Amino acid sequence: MTANAIPWTRRTAAAATLCLLLAACSSQPPAPAWQMDSHGASQRALEAYLSGNQRVATLEWQHARQAIARTGQPSRMARLELLQCAAQTASAMPWDCPRFEALRTDAAGPELAYAAYLAGQTLDPMQAALLPPAQQALALATTDAAAAAHVLQLSDPLARLVAAGVLLRRSQASPAVVQAAVDTASQQGWRRPLLAWLGVQRQWAEQGGQPDVTARIRRRMDLVEQGAAP
Repeated sequence: MTANAIPWTRRTAAAATLCLLLAACSSQPPAPAWQMDSHGASQRALEAYLSGNQRVATLEWQHARQAIARTGQPSRMARLELLQCAAQTASAMPWDCPRFEALRTDAAGPELAYAAYLAGQTLDPMQAALLPPAQQALALATTDAAAAAHVLQLSDPLARLVAAGVLLRRSQASPAVVQAAVDTASQQGWRRPLLAWLGVQRQWAEQGGQPDVTARIRRRMDLVEQGAAP
């Protein structure tokens, strides 16, 4: 074997490996451009919304809508609108999802079930089975204690906040659930839901005649508000 044979063999092996990798990549068709555009925009919109940057959130939600509109599929648009409504639920806001309501007629079963869940409605087992797995147990919980236990064991931060928001709409949110929502939003640095859930705690403290607790929560809210986007 000559001195030049070793580099040549290595180049040949590298080329063969690259061909194999390219072949493996090409075995699955690339995702359509609209899908990548809508996914990226919706994730940026979600993060901006939860972080309290409404200007960026509004722009990114619109970019996501424009990408999905290219498909002409109302059910896909309904799914996007429910993502925004879920973020509002996670932020302890009242149910208000007009963009989804405008698409309700063409929405599929899973979207209709999820909308009912977010609105705090009672679901039957068939409807609950259409929900994301993380939300099914809560939808079927028959007692406040069981519902609270489900929220506390959820590992996904957004799913936990959404579940807590659903219980708040059902008037089933216990102090432990609200504290879990506060802790989750704080750990993620999500300013909007953190202020909302701290606001729930402050209201309860005021109603319970706890001025020291109310003042402590107010100081914490003031600190969070210092990080507001300009």
